Amino acid sequence: MIIPRLYAILDASALADSDKLIENAMEFAAAGVRLLQYRNKPGNARQMLEHARNLKRALGDSVRLIMNDRADLCVAAGLDGVHLGQDDLSVPDARRVVGDELWVGLSTHNVEQVAAADQTSADYIAIGPVFATSSKANPDPVIGIAGVRAAKRLTGKPLVAIGGITRANCAAVMGAGADSVAVISDLIRDPRKSVEEFLRILG
Repeated sequence: MIIPRLYAILDASALADSDKLIENAMEFAAAGVRLLQYRNKPGNARQMLEHARNLKRALGDSVRLIMNDRADLCVAAGLDGVHLGQDDLSVPDARRVVGDELWVGLSTHNVEQVAAADQTSADYIAIGPVFATSSKANPDPVIGIAGVRAAKRLTGKPLVAIGGITRANCAAVMGAGADSVAVISDLIRDPRKSVEEFLRILG
């Protein structure tokens, strides 16, 4: 499986309202984003479902849309996959909800979790935080570039690096073996220009 080198994450809690959510998503897509995760940690199920359906309606099939955490809402909104954390559904349980065709991604934070994730049917594995991040209230310990390198040795699945990744450090992260970088904060200001610059750096 081939994963886009830039994995944009649209964090609803970092944006002013639903209109801004759609606006940013459209900017991302216009600039070349092909993999986008909708993330809304404090949101309720009704709001998340509405946002997800609106995103799908706005973007159509031009972007692969991934739902954070909620396999049930992924299916209800007609999205293309679900991204799981360590405290969410297990990969087998998520597969029972979304089936075999949709993508399932899994977050990991250390080599033990990467090794365990590699034994599942997850389509890709995320590893992080690579650097200090402000997008989580209680982030796991930073793993650094060495952590990405160690994770890559343990899996043949596509590896997505996440956590504090910016235009200034993404090339080093890819050089350590990541197949893709997931980005939240460094895409918020001037989304189209930010995406274009990431894609230029990532090649």
